[in-house]
Amino acid sequence: MSILVVGSVALDTIETPSGRVEEVLGGSAAYFAVAASYFAPVRVVAVIGDDFPAHERAMLSSPNIDLAGLEVRKGRTFRWTGRYHEDMNIRDTLDLQLNVFADFAPVLPARYRDTPFVFLGNINPGLQGGVLDQLTQPRLVACDTISHWIEWARPELETLLRRVEIVVINDEETRMLGRERNIVRAARNILALGPRTLLVKRGEYGVLLFSPNSVFAVPAYPLEEVFDPTGAGDSFAGGFLGYLAQSGDLSEAGFRKAIVYGSVVASFVVEDFGLRRFRSLSREEIDRRYRQFVALTEF
Repeated sequence: MSILVVGSVALDTIETPSGRVEEVLGGSAAYFAVAASYFAPVRVVAVIGDDFPAHERAMLSSPNIDLAGLEVRKGRTFRWTGRYHEDMNIRDTLDLQLNVFADFAPVLPARYRDTPFVFLGNINPGLQGGVLDQLTQPRLVACDTISHWIEWARPELETLLRRVEIVVINDEETRMLGRERNIVRAARNILALGPRTLLVKRGEYGVLLFSPNSVFAVPAYPLEEVFDPTGAGDSFAGGFLGYLAQSGDLSEAGFRKAIVYGSVVASFVVEDFGLRRFRSLSREEIDRRYRQFVALTEF
């Protein structure tokens, strides 16, 4: 089954203890789309400027990624510059230029409107709700958000949460949204707002799943070196939702397996800068690491 992703496509400049790259393909929709495309067809809705490099667009162009919803506007593409510390859980945003993304209002091509699986990347929750208004009957909707929207657009965000099944956010965003320092209590408060599943991204510490009747924890896949954690969360979401779209299994067991696949995909993206690792990654490698991951956690 197909997946719709709505979010950003950007040009990122990234500095980590391992080096620096300038103006490489980034953005939530880009990371999600490439990760999910290993499992299912993906339809992208985003905006770029007319300065977007052809070679970076080529990275998004694959038989499993439909770019009919990628709008090209006159002007400059969204740009982000960030620097990671030795502890790569900490990063500083050095520059942020929204450019054509500043007034992005997603409009779905007609043939996208029956897409069964939907991921609403980090944009204004009012715009996320507008995307849902354009869909006919989605089977599963997941969304991301950030602290900015939690703080400044909470009423719109709470309205959105009544319309989605899955929320995918990090641990600090969970505390902010749930208005509790304790993750478990915060998760319970978020589920009371409407979604049936909360996925808490915890970087090198893995992922937590909360549902009304269960809690499930998965560690991060152990790596000798992390080059660049940018986009790991969106890549996780892509692998997670991609597996669900491929399998069609929306049971508790299906969600747990999808979380492991998402964690595996995220473990690859951090092995190089930006989306570079995905250029050579195969589905066979993903499945092999999935089996290794399962063996690591068996007891």
